[in-house]
Amino acid sequence: MARLIRPASLTVALLAAAVTLSSCGTGGATADARQACRSVHRSLAVYARSRVPGLRAAQRHALEGHALQLLLRATPAAAAATSIDGSWNPLMTTINEAERVPITYLVPALTRLCQIADSSTPYP
Repeated sequence: MARLIRPASLTVALLAAAVTLSSCGTGGATADARQACRSVHRSLAVYARSRVPGLRAAQRHALEGHALQLLLRATPAAAAATSIDGSWNPLMTTINEAERVPITYLVPALTRLCQIADSSTPYP
């Protein structure tokens, strides 16, 4: 009887550890996504300032460049989130698109993805 209890106890312990570690991974992905979103939020705030009427072209261009720079700084954290949990891939992909697509077209997607990341029940 003792021989059956030990393997069963070991199996239960391994399953419990697997569940615990897998939940930590998802939490790590969420933390990384939230870190990426902090850069996204800063970027979008700077981008919004670049849209203010009355700016000279040079000022607008400088703010847009700074917004892009801030947005691209979010890439490593978004990539880390994606590698832990592939459901964060839309966040990483949208951030990476900023190199090819004007930020103005990405604002709605970035805003929504970061709302999800920052929510109390984040899951894209």
